[in-house]
Amino acid sequence: MDLKGKKVLVTGAEGFIGSHLTERLVELGTDVTALVQYNSFNNWGWIETFDKNIKDNINVVLGDIREYDGVKKIIKGQEVVFHLAALIAIPYSYISPMAYVKTNVEGTTNVLEACREYDVQKVVHTSTSETYGTALYVPIDEKHPLQGQSPYSASKIGADKIAESFYRSYNLPVVTLRPFNTYGPRQSARAVISTIISQILSGANEIKLGSLTPTRDFNYVKDTVEAFIKVAECDNTIGEVINAGSNYEISIADLVKKIINIIGREVEIVCDEERIRPEKSEVNRLWADNTKIKDLTGWLPRYTLDEGLKETIEWLKNNLHLYKTNIYNV
Repeated sequence: MDLKGKKVLVTGAEGFIGSHLTERLVELGTDVTALVQYNSFNNWGWIETFDKNIKDNINVVLGDIREYDGVKKIIKGQEVVFHLAALIAIPYSYISPMAYVKTNVEGTTNVLEACREYDVQKVVHTSTSETYGTALYVPIDEKHPLQGQSPYSASKIGADKIAESFYRSYNLPVVTLRPFNTYGPRQSARAVISTIISQILSGANEIKLGSLTPTRDFNYVKDTVEAFIKVAECDNTIGEVINAGSNYEISIADLVKKIINIIGREVEIVCDEERIRPEKSEVNRLWADNTKIKDLTGWLPRYTLDEGLKETIEWLKNNLHLYKTNIYNV
């Protein structure tokens, strides 16, 4: 499928990955509609920061994926839907698990049902590596068991299975993309890379983190966006679940050392109990097998971890005023 000229909807377009994807779709010449969560301030999230030439080529609509009638009106006439809208903060899922079910499971069902009703040509549903839980073997391929180690991951497993059911029951042309740990400009300060960098750049002599032993498979946001584009363009991805990862793992402890070395400023690392997950909920190891996406679409990450970190650090230097580095918000 050639996306150029297609009518494309991005849900969650105001967020971290969604905003980068929306920009890229404009560059590719698509007719982009950006679904932003309704708010009375008419605030468009990260879209507000776009260059005017990009912003003027986006149709921004406000709505809520939890409300079916509104979702139907927005999806009518769309040819491709990238579904990224979700509640993503793992710590808050311990506090309000039902909110994650309503948004991630029920909201996804609303999106898929509307796509089915209006014969959308391709739906890209966003999953997460958290659905795998702690690796039972590595690297993690798409056949790895799913483990609901947090209410967040359980809700995303539910959403993924709803997407699978719409493909199997209604032949909906949906693909589930499962990105591993994406990082980069615009990411929430809750995320480990953003919180490390922002605390150091703010001048703190000590940085507060959770557990340092888990490993993660980090991917720069521009690479993740290209994975979305590739799976949308490839007809052979319909009905598939596909990892997007680097096939490289690094511990949080080694990640901190790498960031400290790049910034060139010594700090003390302090373990903050508030940031530690419940023992049985911690995902101790994530390492992606990216063979499937490479074979189907030719996608491979272009950015090394060092290259992505350097770009992220430079962006945060210029935008640190947007972050409350002294407050930990779940």
